[in-house]
Amino acid sequence: MNINIALLPGDGIGPEVIAQAVKCLRAVEETFGHQFSFTTELIGGAAILETKKALPEKTIKLCLESDAVLFGAIGLPEYDNNPDAKIRPENGLFELRKALGVFTNIRPVAVFPTLLKKSPLKEAVLKGTDFVIYRELTGGIYGGEHSLSDDGTQATDIASYTESEISRITHLAFKAAKKRGKKITLIDKSNVLETSRLWRRVVKRISESYPEVALECIYLHNAIMQMILNPSRFDVILAPNLFGDIISDQASVIGGSIGLLPSASIGDGIAMFEPIHGSYPQATGKDIANPIAAILSAAMLLQHFGLEEESRAVVSAVNKSLKKNIVTPDINSKSKYGTNDVGDFIANNIVDTDDSLNMNYENIGLGKSTII
Repeated sequence: MNINIALLPGDGIGPEVIAQAVKCLRAVEETFGHQFSFTTELIGGAAILETKKALPEKTIKLCLESDAVLFGAIGLPEYDNNPDAKIRPENGLFELRKALGVFTNIRPVAVFPTLLKKSPLKEAVLKGTDFVIYRELTGGIYGGEHSLSDDGTQATDIASYTESEISRITHLAFKAAKKRGKKITLIDKSNVLETSRLWRRVVKRISESYPEVALECIYLHNAIMQMILNPSRFDVILAPNLFGDIISDQASVIGGSIGLLPSASIGDGIAMFEPIHGSYPQATGKDIANPIAAILSAAMLLQHFGLEEESRAVVSAVNKSLKKNIVTPDINSKSKYGTNDVGDFIANNIVDTDDSLNMNYENIGLGKSTII
């Protein structure tokens, strides 16, 4: 198979972890006889520094002409600490999502057996945890109008949703739940927000078309509490943009490191794959960033194109690195291995598949749950 991949390393540790994902895709290419073409462009803070735009036209053009996008991370401290900045790195990501037409972010959360003791939660609480978050990407308060009064004393952020925006992601989530544990949890704040009340009405109506899937609706604050007390109760979590962002960042911690979780953004056109961690500027250039989330994002990319065996080979190699403790310092503070070492080990072991991974990979992947 020939696949053209747009690489957007972005800021901070983005270029370092994307380089390891590319290593692994090159190993898949060699082992399984595929051909992957990679072209790199700027986005975020790196793009602002060079072009004065967070998403240059060249980057948009490349992505729209590619088969998939592999994205690194975005954000720089000089913008985070400057509330008066007119252009921000994050603007590039928001604009890219709109350009690609991606409206659903899929974030699988499953705990690696070898890392149970690394989680802040007790092993008994973590047992059986395996869920996936479907986060709406383009609407809500992130996608709404933002304004600041002329005197700088009043700010407004508008949260808005349409029934069609809610419906399209809800159908994807229910189709995924049918192939998993047949349960959906909608997270909202319908006790206070009109947008949440619309979400609840639309989702309940759609649920009638999926009688085999159980639906529960809970408030955001309860979901956050349940994520700590009983994470295994979740199967498919469905959430608006802001709430999905909050709950998925919390979920990332229970596995032992935010550097472990991949994601995919899908919609009407070209799909984008990215680790969920941030740019972690403090680690830039120190060879300590965890590349596993980026590598597993590449595995999701492979499965998106129906390359199931190839995707499993990547996941198995990741599992082997964890079992052999070839990990970065966020996993083992005494580790002598860096970003490049971990990437090299995983790439070198792509061909040596290991089916002992005690995680329901069929459940967290894209190929059999979301692409319809």
